[in-house]
Amino acid sequence: MDDAATIHARFNPLIKPFLVVKIGFVMMSTIVGIPLAIVWFLGIGRWWAQHYFDRLECQLDARSLRYRKGILVTTEKTIPLENIQDVTFVEGPILRRFDLSTLKFETAGHSAGQAADMQLTGIIDAQAFRASILQAREALRHRPQEGAGDAQLAALRAIEAKLDQIAELLRARQ
Repeated sequence: MDDAATIHARFNPLIKPFLVVKIGFVMMSTIVGIPLAIVWFLGIGRWWAQHYFDRLECQLDARSLRYRKGILVTTEKTIPLENIQDVTFVEGPILRRFDLSTLKFETAGHSAGQAADMQLTGIIDAQAFRASILQAREALRHRPQEGAGDAQLAALRAIEAKLDQIAELLRARQ
C-alpha cells in the first residue's frame, strides 16, 4: 500500500436491524426497559439505526486506521498501524444470521483482561479488510525509516571523533 492509497471500509446495511434487535433485547432485560423497548421496536430504533449507519466511517491509510461513529456523541479513534498487535475476526451465530462479523483490535499496552481496544462490526468483506490492515502494518514495519540512516551515521562519526580524542589524551599521558 503506497502513501496515497486509502481504503474506505463499507458497512453492511444489515447492521441496522442487528443493532435494533440487540439494543431492544438489552432494554427488555429490565422491568423499566420493557416500555422503552416497545417504543424502540415501534420505530425509534429504526430511525436511530439508520442515522447511526449513515455516520459510520472507517478508513485505512499507510500509517493508521481511523474509525468514526455516533449520533449525539461522536467517537473518533485513530490507531497507528505500528501499535496494532492483533486483529481478531469474530463471527458468532447471531452475527452470522445477520450476515455480519466483527473485527477486534488489540494494541500495544493492551492487557489481556480488558476488552479489545476497538471493535468494528458490520464491515463488508471483513476478512479482506483484516488482511489489508495486516499487510499495511507489515509494510510499515519493513519500510526503511527516512533520515534514520543519516542520523545514525552522524552519531557514529561523533563517537569516533570522541574516541580519537580519548586515544590522543592517553598517548599524551604516556
